[in-house]
Amino acid sequence: MASPQDMERMGGTPHWEPENIIGRMDLKTLLFSHDYRHIAIKGMLTSLVMLGLGGLMALLFRTELAVPDIQFFDARPYMSLMTLHGMFMVFGFIIPLVISIMYYMMPKVLKTERLIWTRGAQWSWWTLIVAAVALVISRPDFTWTFYPPMSLRVGGPLVWLGYLAVLLVAISEFLAGAVLFANGWAALRKWGWSKLPLMGWAALAEGLLLMGSTPMLGLVAIYMLTDWMNITAVYDAGRGGSTMTFMFMFWFYGHPAVYLPLVPAIGVLYTLLPRFLGRPIWSYWSGVVAFALLTVLSFVVYPHHFQPAPTISTPLERAAQILTLAIFIPSTLHVFNWIATLWYDVIPSSAKRAVPFRFVIASIFFLMVGGVTAYVNGQIATDSDFVHNTYFVPAHFHAMFVGFMANMAMAGLYYLYPYMTGRMYNQGLGNTHFWFWQIGIFGKVSMMYWLGYAYFPRWVVDYLPLPQWSTPQFILTLSAYLIGLGFIVFIYNFIRSASRGASVTGDPWALSSDVTVGAEVPAE
Repeated sequence: MASPQDMERMGGTPHWEPENIIGRMDLKTLLFSHDYRHIAIKGMLTSLVMLGLGGLMALLFRTELAVPDIQFFDARPYMSLMTLHGMFMVFGFIIPLVISIMYYMMPKVLKTERLIWTRGAQWSWWTLIVAAVALVISRPDFTWTFYPPMSLRVGGPLVWLGYLAVLLVAISEFLAGAVLFANGWAALRKWGWSKLPLMGWAALAEGLLLMGSTPMLGLVAIYMLTDWMNITAVYDAGRGGSTMTFMFMFWFYGHPAVYLPLVPAIGVLYTLLPRFLGRPIWSYWSGVVAFALLTVLSFVVYPHHFQPAPTISTPLERAAQILTLAIFIPSTLHVFNWIATLWYDVIPSSAKRAVPFRFVIASIFFLMVGGVTAYVNGQIATDSDFVHNTYFVPAHFHAMFVGFMANMAMAGLYYLYPYMTGRMYNQGLGNTHFWFWQIGIFGKVSMMYWLGYAYFPRWVVDYLPLPQWSTPQFILTLSAYLIGLGFIVFIYNFIRSASRGASVTGDPWALSSDVTVGAEVPAE
């Protein structure tokens, strides 16, 4: 049988008595309650609105790109849609969603029964809302990375609101990081180094990533604003500034930003996988080591985002390449840990039927797809000569952000649904959403990789009618619509089932009788 310590390291089971929490929330409760569940639900609902808006923007410019030539709008509105899509999806959807799911789960998993510093979580949400409003008003068209000097020359008279929005995002994420770190640290003092559940390690890692990287993002936003106002010239090369200074400062945040939704998603996976399988994770310490390595290495590999730049020295290029390859190690530790956990005993039939478990499995698959293909991005030769600034780059981060992180977020939402509504979602609609998403995401990512190999550049609204470009672009657009259709099914299912779904009592995720809880685990 599994050792008592292995079972204890799983933490508490994230299980509450199912109740209609959402149905009993009025507007005042939704906006101002300090109950951690209300704060988490508010964050989840807001993130889904952001997903809907960002996804709609994607469908608009995908429709334009479906075939060559200009059909609906020119470069300026296209760039605005692309910019808002990227910022909404990264800053408004995926990072806040997985953090909100952690807010909801941590008190049960870490056995604190409350979220420490709920006021910080509240202010984080309100700051993000103000940032989203400012971003929409400013309508920037300089891409989500807002590289100078272009971003200092375009955007119109309200572009300063875009820089203010970035500053507010930095503040919001810093506050969320402080909340997560405070909860992880309190749990560490309670459990000790050798027993802290892996979600606790995820909270500590995420807190350090957020608090360590977001001050630089805030500083970048301030300098962009003062450069635009002609008060300073930190980044404006036309007035003696340096664009490379911007690159180093922005990507010091920008690369850890890749891990800001990744680490919480991994923490949720480490919580749900044992829950559905009825046995602990195969190797506790490999998960701990992987979290530590991800946290440290994510701060030192950022130069690979601009390694083809002629001003980057060869030693720095080599160091960035070696460190980028090294960061494959913690990701591989996590993936092999999950596969081993799945492999060493029977998968219960109750897990196979559960929609959230299916999203967990799909997320593991797409993490492998995105991770294996990232080897091409990490090599100086292949990156510089073949794929840099082509569709191969968004293919990689869509595999990670949508394929892994968004799938894991959906797993968390489906898991929590009966606890938040007191009812079960419609199984058929849940399965339809799952397959629409997996087929759509796979088609989208595959076509992006194909276009990257065909040297299709990023950030273009029109292209030559070459078959190696036009065919995959058309399939890519169809795949995007399939993802959008899956999202509509998901929203319809969640709204409809909240009043018509089967009532849930007891444990909605009880294990089937074909598994023994605490089955024997091989030695680590």
